[in-house]
Amino acid sequence: MSEAINWVAATFSKTEAGQQEIQKRSLGLAPLVRRILVLVDGQRSGKDLAAFVPPTEDIAPILEKLVEQGCVQAHVRPASPAPAAAPARTEAPASPAGDMAGMAPAEMRSAKDNEMARNFMINSINSIIGQQMRVSLIHDIFHAETTEQLRTVYHAWAESMSNHGMGAKRLPELREKLFKVL
Repeated sequence: MSEAINWVAATFSKTEAGQQEIQKRSLGLAPLVRRILVLVDGQRSGKDLAAFVPPTEDIAPILEKLVEQGCVQAHVRPASPAPAAAPARTEAPASPAGDMAGMAPAEMRSAKDNEMARNFMINSINSIIGQQMRVSLIHDIFHAETTEQLRTVYHAWAESMSNHGMGAKRLPELREKLFKVL
């Protein structure tokens, strides 16, 4: 290719060869590469597809391999002209831990609230990151008995979620739900 591809910004679609590979498995693709091929739908960008890759992997080499094999093609969006001046931010960028200032005082939370918060944090880690990836964090959450202890462990939970592709995307929504009981 004559120009470099921005693997994160480009969108990808399956080629005829990619459709055949899904059917016949003739190229012997690694499981992760095959999974990404199956997920390519012409709408998802490399950034979207990266959410389905473990945090220890990078999406660029996977997409590059699929392009080289002729299974997918990249669709590069033309660069849009930069705005004259960026609008001023009215709020500080969100930290991974989030702003805990809006929560009710810890002494107002019941044992049931603590149990709900604990279960929410553990379930979100298990479903998004995977239980085996954060065993020590799950242990810390499970053994946090008071609201203060849960709020201390919250920072590690938020950091873990923000370091995972899908977790980072869902963190604002998850944080909002968690803060109702934390």
